[in-house]
Parts: sequence; C-alpha cells; structure tokens
Amino acid sequence: MLNRVTQNPDDVLAPDATLEELYSGASWGEGPVWLAATQSLRWSDIPADRILEFDSRTGETRVHREGVEFTNGRTLDLEGRVVQCSHGRRAVEREVDGVPTIIVDSWNGKRLNSPNDVIVASDGAVWFTDPPYGIVSTREGHLGEAEYGGCWVFRHDEATGETTAVVTDMLHPNGLALSPDESVLYVSDTSSLQLAEGRAHIRAYDLVDGVAANPRIFAEVRPGVPDGFRIDELGRLWSSSEDSVQVFRPDGERVAVIPVPQKVGNLCFGGPDGRDLYIAASRSLYRIRTATRQAPRPPRAARMPRP
Repeated sequence: MLNRVTQNPDDVLAPDATLEELYSGASWGEGPVWLAATQSLRWSDIPADRILEFDSRTGETRVHREGVEFTNGRTLDLEGRVVQCSHGRRAVEREVDGVPTIIVDSWNGKRLNSPNDVIVASDGAVWFTDPPYGIVSTREGHLGEAEYGGCWVFRHDEATGETTAVVTDMLHPNGLALSPDESVLYVSDTSSLQLAEGRAHIRAYDLVDGVAANPRIFAEVRPGVPDGFRIDELGRLWSSSEDSVQVFRPDGERVAVIPVPQKVGNLCFGGPDGRDLYIAASRSLYRIRTATRQAPRPPRAARMPRP
C-alpha cells in the first residue's frame, strides 16, 4: 500500500489506495488529459517530441503522434476537443483527428514565448501561461528570442480573436487553474530564482470582470516546484512537487502529501467515474484511486462576464 502522509483527517484518497506504475520509458512526462470517449490518458513526452496514450481498458501505452513540436500542457474545450500548448510552434493549438490547428501564437503582433499550460473556462475562453522554457533550450523546443518582453498569463477569446494579458507580475508563470466557481485564478511561479530561494509558490488572484486582482501567495510547495495542478470538486488544489503530489485546501492549508518515486510534472483526474488521479512523472505514468474528482465547470448561468 502507498505510504501517505496526512496533516489532518481530510479524506483525499480511497481506502487502501495504492500507487500503480502504468508505464515507464518517457524522457519527461507532462500535460496529461483524460479522454472519456476512448477511456484513455494522453500526455506529453516533451524532450522525445512525442505524445503518448495509455488505454485503461487494455493497459497498453502507444505513441499517439511523433514530431509534435514539443507539446506540453493540455485540456479539453467545451466540445471535448483537445487544446494543448506547443513549445515549438510557440502557440496554443487544438488537435482534432490528429491534426493540430493554431488557436493563438501572438500578442499585439509579437510572438509568444512558449505556452506551457492551458485551461478553458466555462465561457469558452482559453487561458494559458507563457514562460520561456521552450525558447531557451533545444531540449524542449527551439532557441528563440522573447519578443514582448515578459512572461505572462493570457486570456484568449476565440469569438472575438482578442488576447488579453491578465497576469504580468510573475517571473515564470507555469501551472494554472480556476476555482470551481471561476472566481479565483491560481498560477504557479517556477523560475530558477524562486527555486534557488526555496520559495516556489502558487499565487491566487481574484477575478473581477475578467481582471486579475488581489494577488497573494496561496501556498509554497517544497521540495521542488508546483509545475502543474488541478482543482477537485471541493475546491482543493492537487499540485505536483519534487517527490509527491501535495493537496491544499481552498485556504492554502496543506492537508495531504502523496509520495511518488519520481519528480512529478503534472496530473489530472480521470477514469470511468473521474476518481482516478493520473500522475505524469519524470519517466513514468502513475495512477492512484482518490475520494474525489475534478471540479466541474460551472453551469452557463453562473459563468463570469467577459472582460
């Protein structure tokens, strides 16, 4: 059985939950998303420039596509289509039937850096982080120049084509998520400075009419960095770290640490009932049974107004 550490009685895992290694052989796993139609988990092997898929019905893993321009984080849009970040194309793209189409690759006429993680809100807007990791090394992208002079969080409205800079006060924004009612935006800062100072953190912003306000540190993650994370139906944040998945209440209190043998890149909920947590780590894909599931998008009537 998995040796888990909990700081209080919050029940985050199913009784007798065990950590399963489903696949090993990746270079650096990232960007998992659950595909209900095929009961499979899709994720990125970034340095190998390929996308992998684990079929939960057969237990087999296959290469979905190769030569994918270093895809990273991904999510589903309102129609269930895969939206993903491309370091190589410096873009956010949508993949349909194996064919990627660029959604956004610039802001005010300047190329993006290398979109890293992405979410789609209940109004259909695409939110994404844009750190420099895909343009400073050939391991996860192509060498290139930063054109707009920062590393920001953007909101892209596909209906109008407008791309808005929402968060501009972080060094290297990386993972991001919305609270269940979409009133709070969570963003992690994974810059080398934050890591060197031992204060890699997740910041929270109140969203008021689409504007990010009241920035504050939500939680500090140690060891390592909060690379990617998800929000469960109770509003708890499940974050990656150097040696575990760490779970935080909406007030920022850490309530559980789930040890993982490898550095965790990102994670997502999935499975037939949504209660399986899939963990993309350094070389492997893991799964563990939880007592919760991904927070659903709010209904249309509760959608926040467009900025």
